Amino acid sequence: MEKRVSSSVPQVPGLTTTALVHETYLKLIAVDRIRWEDRAHFMALAATTMRHVLMNYARRNRAAKRGSGRRRLSLDQAPIFTDTGADQLVALDDALHRLAELNERLSRTVELRYFGGLSIEETAAVLEISTPTVKREWSMAKVWLRQQMKR
Repeated sequence: MEKRVSSSVPQVPGLTTTALVHETYLKLIAVDRIRWEDRAHFMALAATTMRHVLMNYARRNRAAKRGSGRRRLSLDQAPIFTDTGADQLVALDDALHRLAELNERLSRTVELRYFGGLSIEETAAVLEISTPTVKREWSMAKVWLRQQMKR
């Protein structure tokens, strides 16, 4: 039986969706100095935190030897992520850092949409811009990122 995962969930070896959500939650509640202004603010912080959790796992995975330390898991315990996904995720993160140097809002748009799973409307609310602007910037960012990741 195959586990199905939303295409918006980045893939990293050794990290299940449940583990990703739990680790993100633990990081969010550990920061007691943050006051949630509203749902949009929470979603933005959650997207950023999730990106950091994913990057930590992906970088750790890339640093380890391929195939080392593998163990047998039941289907329910099996990670939903692939080795190729970790490499692509790290490349995406590196490209997002370069994009942020050029245009911070485009980078935030990608972070909210891709890592946070926010809709166009939710992203617009978080960034306090119009939905047509989010659509336009989302399209621009995807084109720019595709070009960067082909290199």
